[in-house]
Amino acid sequence: MIKPLKPTFLIRRFGSHHFFKFASKPILSFQFSTSQSDPFPNIVLKICNILCDSQWKKSSELKRMSSKLRPHHVSKILQTHNDTDSALRFFFWVSKIRGYRHDFSCFLSILDRLVGEGLFAPADHVVILMIKACEKEEQLRRVIEYLNEISAKGFRFSLYSFNTLLIQLGKFEMIGVAQSVYSEILSSGIKPSLLTFNTMINILCKKGKVEEAKLIMSKIYQFDMCPDVFTYTSLILGHCRNRKLDLAFEVFDEMVEAGCEPNSVSYSTLINGLCKEGRVDDALDMFDEMIEKGIEPNVYTYTVPITSLCETGRVLEAAGLLGRMRKSGCKPNVQTYTALISGLSRSGKLKVAIGLYHKMLKDGLIPSTVTYNALINELCSERRFSTALRIFNWMEGRGTLPNCQTYNEIIKVLCLIGDVSKAMVLFNKMLKAGPSPTVVTFNTLINGYVQWGNLNNAVRLLDLMKESGCEPDEWTYTPLISGFCGNSEMDNASMLLREMVERGISANQACYTALIDGYCMAGKLDIALSLFEKMEKSGVLPSIKTYNAIINGLSKDSRFYEAEKLCNKMVQRGLFPNVITYTTLIDGFCRHGRTDLAFKMVDEMVRRNCRPNLYTYTSLIYGLGLEGKADDAEKLLEEIEMKGLIPDEVTFTSLIDGFVVLGRLDHAFLLVTRMVRIGCKPNYRTYRVLLKGLQKKFQLLDEKIVAQHEAVYSFSSDERYTSSEMLFNLLARLSQCGIEPTFDTYSTLVKGLCGEGRCYEAGQLVENMKEKGLCPNKEMFQSLLIAHCEKSDTDSALRIFDLMAASGFEPNLPVYKALVCLLCMENRVDEAQTLFDSMLDKQWNADEIVWTVLIDGLLKEGKVDLCMKFLHVIESRNFSLNLQTYVIFARELSNLDSSMDTSQIAKKLRVQRI
Repeated sequence: MIKPLKPTFLIRRFGSHHFFKFASKPILSFQFSTSQSDPFPNIVLKICNILCDSQWKKSSELKRMSSKLRPHHVSKILQTHNDTDSALRFFFWVSKIRGYRHDFSCFLSILDRLVGEGLFAPADHVVILMIKACEKEEQLRRVIEYLNEISAKGFRFSLYSFNTLLIQLGKFEMIGVAQSVYSEILSSGIKPSLLTFNTMINILCKKGKVEEAKLIMSKIYQFDMCPDVFTYTSLILGHCRNRKLDLAFEVFDEMVEAGCEPNSVSYSTLINGLCKEGRVDDALDMFDEMIEKGIEPNVYTYTVPITSLCETGRVLEAAGLLGRMRKSGCKPNVQTYTALISGLSRSGKLKVAIGLYHKMLKDGLIPSTVTYNALINELCSERRFSTALRIFNWMEGRGTLPNCQTYNEIIKVLCLIGDVSKAMVLFNKMLKAGPSPTVVTFNTLINGYVQWGNLNNAVRLLDLMKESGCEPDEWTYTPLISGFCGNSEMDNASMLLREMVERGISANQACYTALIDGYCMAGKLDIALSLFEKMEKSGVLPSIKTYNAIINGLSKDSRFYEAEKLCNKMVQRGLFPNVITYTTLIDGFCRHGRTDLAFKMVDEMVRRNCRPNLYTYTSLIYGLGLEGKADDAEKLLEEIEMKGLIPDEVTFTSLIDGFVVLGRLDHAFLLVTRMVRIGCKPNYRTYRVLLKGLQKKFQLLDEKIVAQHEAVYSFSSDERYTSSEMLFNLLARLSQCGIEPTFDTYSTLVKGLCGEGRCYEAGQLVENMKEKGLCPNKEMFQSLLIAHCEKSDTDSALRIFDLMAASGFEPNLPVYKALVCLLCMENRVDEAQTLFDSMLDKQWNADEIVWTVLIDGLLKEGKVDLCMKFLHVIESRNFSLNLQTYVIFARELSNLDSSMDTSQIAKKLRVQRI
């Protein structure tokens, strides 16, 4: 008779151990309710009545109702039907219905009846099924707790149920529990089978516990059994996991000597071990050996060396092995394809990789997250962002869940192309559904905001990061400090540096260099030099970039002697001047009218084998232009091209400006023609310089006419030549030079004019381009709309907003902010709310809406009541706001009214939210 399990079977060994922590609530609810939410309240009673008939399986009514059955119905039927045998047969019958699956309440309901009536044999069968049904570790823990309970009622485990439990414990790597179950088997009087020992050996070897596994192997002999291929292969696996390949091969040889033939798994395990150690060629030899011995490799055997070959850049060999694999009739799986797609992508064969991806789909395989990541990463590294985004959309469309790496890469792409708001939408997905954002996620978004000039939101995201428990690092603070320095907000930059140090993060070279450069750009050279000394004292070595920043500041301030001294100090420290160092000094000389010294510096840099670059020549051209030596500057342009350098728009614009200053406008336009001919697009400054020349020309004509006919003509040049006319004169003159205005021409002019607040002229250009069959793009519309808002021209702004919608363009958050604020400023609150509601219908990050539209918009305009009203609108639409956003909101409110307490406001807002 099998010895029953003691009630304390597993609880005694694990109940108080940290490995097992069961919830204090019941394992499962056994309560059944025919509440109003149950669409089939009478199904239980009807089926119980049908089961009373011995021919119930033939019942057409039962078959009709079977599709409506749910586990809670089945559980109640199993509990209440008066015949246990029928209930058991119904339990098995219903489990075969397509689309139906027992939950644990069903298992427990039937087991309670069987054990209660002493029917232990069928109970053992159900226990085995229940153990196999566990898909998560927590489920198995709950099952074990329940088994402890029924063992107290006389239930005895069979060897089969013991082995099933061991296999499942191994699946979830519950080693401690498995060892205790194994001990219980040995002490229960049940004779273990080879499967029992092999399962335990495998569980231990997977974790590299080979010595413990050997002790169990000795038991095999004690029970008059012999190890089989599974036993030996498990030991080989254990040695491979411990990176002891010599011992793994010893076990392999021992297996062969014992007359036990290795199988494909034995070879695959050794091949994998060799590949992990970088011994790919030895692994391939092993692969050939197994084929020679007539052992067919399986998909795993092929995939392991294919993966290793790809990782070491031997993609062609990997592709050859894939060919052999297909020829042998072994079909590649997702991992095989993924390894090759990754290898091909890394080796620059992206087209082939994408082709393989499509082949994979054709074969009916569903790509994994790793597959998609391989493609996305390489596409991003080649800056093929639109394709990367398309792959990401495919991924989501096919139901493959992105992991943190996927999200981070796509967020990086969106930030690079300037769509930070879309990146924030993905960030919101991560917060809601996982995976949780990492420091890389936050840093990428912060850097994105900085790159696109939104420092306010960058800092708010830093606050969010700290509040979420994600610790900022030096690469969190560095772009923020650089951003504030570039914006000449040195106080904010210094404050961030202090915060960084207070958090125990040492300021790195990049931080110090950004601050030093910022102070130099702001003309605060003494602070920059002081910071330079502090940098050295703190043990952070200045880089060539740091020295160049100070040299640039000194040069701009005409402190060339100090700049020279610093150059000498740099050389003493083992850092030699580079092209930027020399160009910085040359630029300083040129800006102070000393091109003679600048050319001497060029000779010096050439002597030191430092070749001047385009920026060096551009500085010289600019300097010569300032000195009225435009012809000499043009000769330099020839020299640039002879040296294989391609002039850019800055180079050409500097030269064009030189000729415009001299009044040689015709020559300036010839240079524009030359510029366009080599594929260099004029920028807004180029057009401004040309407009300046045209304005000067027409003013001179006006003055001449007025001087000759003073009595007849007494109008001013402003009356005759408006800004719009001057712009159309520019376009006409460009056409005369063979440069027909293109979309880029109009786009550059419209955006530039909007930046200067010249909406009327920009609007006229937009109308002109439409007459020519050119359509404005989203960016042009947005620039024009925001410019109208800044001019408080509400109707024009709304008209452009409608035009955008009609053209299929989705306005960005700054556009909504500008329009909502303008409507509120003009007390058109109902229109503002309608617009705000329509904005909430779009897919935006709720926190970003509050930061951009409410805080940077309405609150900055002093519209506190409206701001609070719109915050309530957001909350009423069930948008989830981060608690830190409330803190930020409260802080901004208290800045408007110092009598307000930030913490109290934030607390009040949070309470209202809840």
